[in-house]
Amino acid sequence: MRLRHIEVFHAVYISGSITGAAKLLNVSQPSVSKVLSHAEQQLGFLLFDRQKGKIVPTREADRLIVHVNDAYKNITELRRVSKNLGDAEAGVIRIAMAPAFGIDLVPAAIASYLEKYPHTVFEMESLHQHQIVRALNEMRVDFGLVFDPPASQGIITDHLATAEFVAVTRDTLDFAGKSKLSLQDLARKPFIKLSSRCPLGQLLDDQIENHGISPRTVANVETYQMAKSLVAHGAGVALVDEITARSSGHDNVIARRLDPPMHFDIAMMHAESDPISVVTQQFIDHFKIEIQKFLKTPALA
Repeated sequence: MRLRHIEVFHAVYISGSITGAAKLLNVSQPSVSKVLSHAEQQLGFLLFDRQKGKIVPTREADRLIVHVNDAYKNITELRRVSKNLGDAEAGVIRIAMAPAFGIDLVPAAIASYLEKYPHTVFEMESLHQHQIVRALNEMRVDFGLVFDPPASQGIITDHLATAEFVAVTRDTLDFAGKSKLSLQDLARKPFIKLSSRCPLGQLLDDQIENHGISPRTVANVETYQMAKSLVAHGAGVALVDEITARSSGHDNVIARRLDPPMHFDIAMMHAESDPISVVTQQFIDHFKIEIQKFLKTPALA
């Protein structure tokens, strides 16, 4: 079958009529009938029985549609990729991200990208990790930016960078001039704890338990920025990701590295069933460079 035969057969089969197929393909009814007849002549068997003005798929058509559906999916994907290849400067890039990425890092990366490709349009969502996975499975976004993600069925995870936890404290707190802090140093202070429902929160819980520390928790929070804000207002101390610590806001907060350090992955997730477009991959490559620059800025003690 030729490509046009496949398109017309598929349209007639799923719409159930010549009229419906013509509307789907935006062509005339005689054109659909002519291509369908030509396909049947080449195949040597009927694809549809004509019964009192209606068309009914034959047994051969029912068997053939299974393979045509697979071919049609490939054709649709080929068209999408071809369109992106036609103009790498144009397109819409849809991103879901953990809230910490949306404070400074992603906005800065988008701004610098738009200087080179001003016709690109971005759609952004700030979501928790389980929500990002759902958005990817629903094909609502092209990719997600997350911290230390667990394996998820149907989701491909690509490593972007390695980062670390840092301790954030008010500038008025005295730690005997230490440039690096241990978990024991923080155990004696009011502690703002990340929720165990997020991957980094669970990782922190495991580390604190392994060190045999029982911090005096005064607040449980869902986002790292909220923890940093509580610190800025004098509620206590917190352990946050260094993306949050390096982001703007709250000049009275000091970020110190931990001794020993505690690392985690920064990763990009996308649906296995939805290949990354050329335009989106171009931005991801740009973002990889920007994130390395961001992590090298001298914002930590």
